[in-house]
Amino acid sequence: MTRDPAAPGRPATMVAMADYQVRPIGRVESPLTERSQAPRQGDDSTPGAWLAFRPEFADGLRDISAGSEIIVLTWLDRTDRTVLVTRPRADPPRPPRGVFSTRSPDRPNPIGLHRVLVEEVDGIRIRVRRLEALDGTPIIDVKPVVDPAAER
Repeated sequence: MTRDPAAPGRPATMVAMADYQVRPIGRVESPLTERSQAPRQGDDSTPGAWLAFRPEFADGLRDISAGSEIIVLTWLDRTDRTVLVTRPRADPPRPPRGVFSTRSPDRPNPIGLHRVLVEEVDGIRIRVRRLEALDGTPIIDVKPVVDPAAER
């Protein structure tokens, strides 16, 4: 086993691993079908949408309930993965910025991060608000929103 030269006691997993595999756990069902229809941010008057999960992930959804907030990670499958510099919100007066300092969907690894409000849970479908993803966008993970005040 090779060792990470920066941390001699740790295996060099990052050095040896070149590819990753991400499997979708579901898809977004949304009235938004074209990028031009999508708001720039989830709080910009987005329509309601459904998160439709594959049946084999049903047990992972069992503690999600209406009224809670969750983080939805998506694979933005209709983006340009060659973009490294962009104008925030496609606004010409704004100076170009490095893509990693923006929320642009166009980026080398187009992972979408969406903080949404759960409105309804119907089996393996969850209706949410504040999701700017397009119809058919693959869902790659869901995480709870952690409230630091509640953790104390």
